[in-house]
Amino acid sequence: MPAIVLLGAQWGDEGKGKATDILGDRVDYVVRYQGGNNAGHTVVIGDQKYALHLLPSGILSPNVIPVIGNGVVIDPSVLLEEIKGLNERGIDTSKLVISSNAHLITPYHRTIDKVSERFLGKAKIGTTGRGIGPAYADKISRIGIRVQDLFDESILQKKIEGALKDKNQVLTKVFNRKDMQVSEILDEYLGYVEILRPYIADTALLLNNALESGKTVLLEGSQGTLLDVDHGTYPFVTSSNPTAGGACTGSGIGPTKIERVIGIVKAYTTRVGSGPFPTELENEDGEKLRTIGHEYGTTTGRNRRCGWYDAPIARFAVRINGLTDFFLTKLDVLTGWEKIPVCVAYEIDGKRVEEVPSSQTDFHHAIPIYEYLPGWSEDISKARALSDLPKNARDYIAFLEEISGAPMSAIGVGPGRDETIVTRDLLTR
Repeated sequence: MPAIVLLGAQWGDEGKGKATDILGDRVDYVVRYQGGNNAGHTVVIGDQKYALHLLPSGILSPNVIPVIGNGVVIDPSVLLEEIKGLNERGIDTSKLVISSNAHLITPYHRTIDKVSERFLGKAKIGTTGRGIGPAYADKISRIGIRVQDLFDESILQKKIEGALKDKNQVLTKVFNRKDMQVSEILDEYLGYVEILRPYIADTALLLNNALESGKTVLLEGSQGTLLDVDHGTYPFVTSSNPTAGGACTGSGIGPTKIERVIGIVKAYTTRVGSGPFPTELENEDGEKLRTIGHEYGTTTGRNRRCGWYDAPIARFAVRINGLTDFFLTKLDVLTGWEKIPVCVAYEIDGKRVEEVPSSQTDFHHAIPIYEYLPGWSEDISKARALSDLPKNARDYIAFLEEISGAPMSAIGVGPGRDETIVTRDLLTR
């Protein structure tokens, strides 16, 4: 059976949690393959809303094995708090499996993240301050702490000592902060050992064996394509690879085992934090989108910047990820506009540009070129087939599909699990 990748096709917050949850009852494993608790997935089941940060969305499906892959950076305190919160609401988390090769976020990562961002002032990136970037930096510098290090106290102590030898110099001499104590961090992290032990495994082996035995594995990215550290709007990006290539390195599953790549895309566009955003609306329409769409960060609570649909970004996501399908979310938010603009290209230095420019400077100065489609006023939340939608809504979907480069195989018409139109099965070719 195949591995399927599901990822964000814009700047994150597209509704990946809902998409994963819808597919969850039909897959055997759901895997988070990158990111940390800077991500947030909101899933609505009936009248219950669940906000997930580190745990895969599949944890809400009782027959799914949720996996945190090696590409994720884990803050143990956040993870255990999230597990506790779900348990208290009657959600079974005992099937969770965590890669022994995943890296850990520590108190010094969080501290450095926050003070560094403050130090940047107006040039700040917009980090969540949760230590994700510094943890990935240590991973690449080969001084990171992995989950498996928790189970060898001697190695754990040496790694913390080695890290603090350098970081305390930075904290005290550059940022004028108090130094951090090895003993405090060591004691805290040794306290997680027995709690986490039942969850730890060689997840790459587990997942490959599952595929060989005919199971279906869904690989769930956090953030979005334009926040990829290699392909996004650098430096206003995350510290990992949310794109399809990251699904392989972050899970240990080879690319030849992936048969479907699904991009989640909003019927408009949002982003959190700093960086270029050609279709951003700093007016009443932007505020209206934010209010109706409840565009506030699941993890941070920050206002999301809102703008119209950007087709060059969608085409970029198709190209970078090899998307086979789009899952269009939040179409219902657009109900009530007389005309709906869609960005089909950019104007840069007086020239029409059809694709996302490779130059960051050009992207910052890109002016959207819009085509205007007639809107609709009818409530579409009860629609369960394309034929249930008003003609103008169907025409909007068809236009987005034509200019985006992949079929709109599912359309979200409300936040609930059942408020979805499926035009093409997402799990079968």
